[in-house]
Amino acid sequence: MSAAVPAVRVVGQRRLTAGLDQVERLDLPAHLRVHGGIRMMSSQDLVDLSERIALHGRGGAGFPFAHKLRAVIDSAARRHSATAVVVNATEGEPGSWKDKVLLTRTPHLVLDGAALVAGALGSQTIVIGVADDGVGVQSVLDAVQERRMPAFTRVVTVPHRFISGEGGALVRGINGEIPIPPGQRTRSSDSGVGGLPTLLSNAETFAQLAIAARRGSEAFADVGITGEPGTILLTVGGSARAPSVVETPTGVRLIDILDMCQAPTGPAVLVGGYHGSWITAADARTVTVSREGLAAIDGTLGAGIVLPLGDGTCPLGEATRVAQYLAGQSSGQCGPCRMGLPDLARALAALTDGSAGSAAIDSIRASAAAVRGRGACSHPDGSARFALSVLETFVDDIAAHLMHDGCGQVVRGTMPLPATEETGRRLSVDWTRCDGHGLCAHLMPELIRLDVNGYPAFPDAAVPTWLESAAGKAVGMCPALALQLSPGAKPGRLARRNSRSAGAGVGRR
Repeated sequence: MSAAVPAVRVVGQRRLTAGLDQVERLDLPAHLRVHGGIRMMSSQDLVDLSERIALHGRGGAGFPFAHKLRAVIDSAARRHSATAVVVNATEGEPGSWKDKVLLTRTPHLVLDGAALVAGALGSQTIVIGVADDGVGVQSVLDAVQERRMPAFTRVVTVPHRFISGEGGALVRGINGEIPIPPGQRTRSSDSGVGGLPTLLSNAETFAQLAIAARRGSEAFADVGITGEPGTILLTVGGSARAPSVVETPTGVRLIDILDMCQAPTGPAVLVGGYHGSWITAADARTVTVSREGLAAIDGTLGAGIVLPLGDGTCPLGEATRVAQYLAGQSSGQCGPCRMGLPDLARALAALTDGSAGSAAIDSIRASAAAVRGRGACSHPDGSARFALSVLETFVDDIAAHLMHDGCGQVVRGTMPLPATEETGRRLSVDWTRCDGHGLCAHLMPELIRLDVNGYPAFPDAAVPTWLESAAGKAVGMCPALALQLSPGAKPGRLARRNSRSAGAGVGRR
C-alpha cells in the first residue's frame, strides 16, 4: 500500500471500510469473508434499488444514479446499441483520497458495483479510470485478475490533473484522445466509450451500490438521515494533525469529525473541495454532514473533501494560491477558462496584496460573473463559486488587507497543492532590463497583463502546461531580454496516457 494513503477512521458502523481494521487490503477471499457474495440484478431492479436508497453520485456533481441508469437504458434502446460502464477513480483534485483508499485497500467492492451495473445493462466493456500517480493502480489490476467480470474489463490511466477527472475528459482519454473536456457539453449516456451509451460514475458510488445490493434498501437505511441514508466517505485534510478518510453516517456533526481528525477550524472550513465553498467556523460547529445540511448554509458536499483552514495562515493568501492553481488547471480551449480564470486569480491576488484597493472586490465579482455558465465544462463555474465564497466568508480578513496592507499572517500552504505547482516552470522579470514594451502581454494575454505603469504583471504560479509554448515565445521575443522562464520540472503531461494499462492483458471475463 502506498505510504501516501491516509489513515481510515470510522464513525459508527463500518460498511465501505469493513475489514480494514484487520488487514491492509482485502484480496478476493478476504473480501468475500467480510462482505459475502453478491447476486446479479436486472436493470429495473437496479433502478428501483438506486431510487429507494436515494443514491447520488459521489464524485462532486451529486447526480441521481437512477437517472443515469435510465438515460443509458433509454439511449441503448433507441439506438439498438451495446453499452459500456466507466468507473471514475481518477481523483485528480488535491486533498481528495477516498477513491484511492477504496482502490488501494478494498478494490473488490468497487468492482462489485461495476459488475452489477454491467450485468444489468448487458455491457460489453468495463473501464476503470485511474490517475497516473501510481496510487491504487496495481491494486485494482490485481483485483481484476483475481476474479471473473461480466464484461471485458480494463484499467486506463490519465494524467493526474484536476480536469482529467471531468467525465468528458475521462471518456476522451479512454478513447485515445487528449484527456481534456470536449469543446461542448455532452452526455456519456448518449455517446461515451467508443461512441456507446455509457454509464459513468464515481468509484465510491459503485461501492455504495455493492453495499446496498447486499443489504437491501431497508437495512441500508438503518443509518443516516431520511432522504440521504447510509454512510459517506470524507477526506479530511488541511489543518488536520491526523488527516484521514472518514466513513460516517449522514447527519453527524461536522465538528465531531474534525475533532476526530485533530483539525482546528481556524476562521473557516472549505467543504466540497476547490469547486466547493468556504463556511465559517461558527457554521462548522453546528452543521451536519449531508447535502441538505451543507446546502442550508450555502455549502456543498461535493466530492466529500473537508479542508479546515486552521490558525496562523493568511486566508486570502491561501485562497489566492488555490485560484492560481485552478486557472492553471484549465485545458485552455474556451474563453472563460483561457481569459476569465486568470483574471479571477489576478483579482484575488490584488485583493491579497492590496495593490488594487477595494476595486479588487468588484473585479472578483465581475470576473466570476463573466465565466459562470459559459464554459464547456463545470470548471469555470466551480472556480467562480470558490472565489465568491472567499468574499462572503472572510469579511474581517478582507477588511484587514484593505485597511492595514495585510492581516499580519504568513501563507503557510495549508491548502494542499500538487508538487508540480512548486516545481513547475515560472515566469520572472529582470527589472533592471525591462522597459515596459508590453509585447509579452500581447503575446500571452491569458497570463500576462500590464499594470498601471505599463509593466508586466502575472501570478506567482507555475505556467500552465497549455501556455508553456506561448511563454517560451514571449521570452524569446522580449526586446529587452528581460522576461525569463525558469527550467522547472519537465514539461507537463497533458497529452500522455498510459497505454500499458489499457492493453488486453488486464481484461477478464
